[in-house]
Amino acid sequence: MSMKRKSSRGLDAQWHAALGQVTGGLSPAALATAYLDWWLHMIGSPEKQAELIRLSLKLSEQEDQKDPRFADPAWQKYPYNFLSQSFLAAENWWNAATTDVHGVDPKHAKIVNFATRQWLDMFSPANFAATNPLVQKRTQEEGGQNLWRGSRYWMEDFNRLLAKAPRTSGKYVVGNDLAATPGDVVMRNDLVEVIRYRPTTAKVHPEPILIVPAWIMKFYILDLTAQHSMVAYLRDQGFEVFILSWKNPDEADADLSMQDYIDQGVRAAICQVKKMGHPRLHTAGYCLGGTLLSIVAAAMARDGDDSLASISLLAAQVDFSEPGELGLFINESQVAFLEDIMATHGYLKADQMAGAFQLLRSNDLIWSRVIRHYLLGERTPDNPLMAWNADATRMPARMHTEYLRQLFLKNDLAKGRFGVDGKAVALSDIRADIYCVATETDHVSPWKSVYRLALLTDTDVTFVLTNGGHNGGILSEPEHKGRHFRSAHKNEGDAHMTAPKWFDAHAAQDGSWWPHWATWLKDHSNPQTKTATPKKSLGAAPGSYVFG
Repeated sequence: MSMKRKSSRGLDAQWHAALGQVTGGLSPAALATAYLDWWLHMIGSPEKQAELIRLSLKLSEQEDQKDPRFADPAWQKYPYNFLSQSFLAAENWWNAATTDVHGVDPKHAKIVNFATRQWLDMFSPANFAATNPLVQKRTQEEGGQNLWRGSRYWMEDFNRLLAKAPRTSGKYVVGNDLAATPGDVVMRNDLVEVIRYRPTTAKVHPEPILIVPAWIMKFYILDLTAQHSMVAYLRDQGFEVFILSWKNPDEADADLSMQDYIDQGVRAAICQVKKMGHPRLHTAGYCLGGTLLSIVAAAMARDGDDSLASISLLAAQVDFSEPGELGLFINESQVAFLEDIMATHGYLKADQMAGAFQLLRSNDLIWSRVIRHYLLGERTPDNPLMAWNADATRMPARMHTEYLRQLFLKNDLAKGRFGVDGKAVALSDIRADIYCVATETDHVSPWKSVYRLALLTDTDVTFVLTNGGHNGGILSEPEHKGRHFRSAHKNEGDAHMTAPKWFDAHAAQDGSWWPHWATWLKDHSNPQTKTATPKKSLGAAPGSYVFG
């Protein structure tokens, strides 16, 4: 049945969809179940209760604790030192109360711990004008003008929230300031456009690079600005570069499946690159795009297609058994809740998943902004990454359900059960060399989860771990200061090394990982030949789908 029509569950689905507007798409039943499990085991654990009583009596004796929220010297003076340390002691008590409760389902324990931490963070003394010494000082210096500006900013943001409009000034424009690398659309179907960037070197390697970005956000994270463009960097290294630009789906696309994203997306793009005179090509996938690319690569290997010269996976998971805190939001209750929400529109709205990502880094993405904007009266200047982040996309109902159930819940890809063309694929079939990049502080694709690729493949793997987060670690151009990375090559047949052991065994190298990758790609390429100009263009980059 088409998922763009109303669910057969009728009133239940409509109620869950309405409730999702309030909860940000999170299932209240999933949270309640976790808390009930924890509470029932807690009341049946007198020894744990006694331990917490002893801990509560020792709170005042604890040494000062370090927390970036209270790093300013002003927090060391009374009464602010008392407030901050009391708050941190309370957080520690609740952390102890929600961990190591015998009998509680481990995932439920993590949900309770995470949710309680989010709730407590709301009441941090840093979040209130009366208990934040920095806000107190600013208020005295400005005669309260900071609070007046902050109230005005709050009203502006609240009105934008009601209008569902992002807070951007329009300073950064797609096609002008963003996604401005010269290129041409060389293919377009109902799901993707394929963009070819115009080479800047007299000769290029015969194997071009096809990049598969995630469909959850616009492709130009990899072509952000002239200074932060991965595609421009690769182009200038003597490669012909192609990238997919996914269509932003609407209600009519509700029945698009993972198989459609494989066929009309990655496979169609590979076919187009081959038609343009490239029998072999390098491929790279970022985030979910890397997951999809690994599925396609496994299917090609299964079917005897050896046209992939190499595979590069950037912050992409293929094993979802340890997805980090994001996995706390993915269980049967949560997926069923999202299915009902999507049934009313045929797609998942971008803002219905944005809340979950913000909660993963609430102090950085929520409360620090509350303090800066509404208490200190400071506006964060617009920047390219903020403009890109506000340009979110929707997800078709069927595809998103399949993705959550088959990859997150069942972990079918890692277990060799994921079906392509009705037949299972196995990552161990891949024979093309793999370059795998993870980032140290990634809250979306934790590096230890990404590292499990080395355990699931039977080919040569170069694994690179760079500092930074999910976006910042990947956008690591050579001029970027403060960058470092670790790297190691694992030959087919080498013994597996655990993630902690791997980290300890490989020293950090200063600088960006991009030149390291470019060298690796050149080593897997044939000598450069004269650049050819495509005969057909469907329009200039960044194409039309990026504006959808």
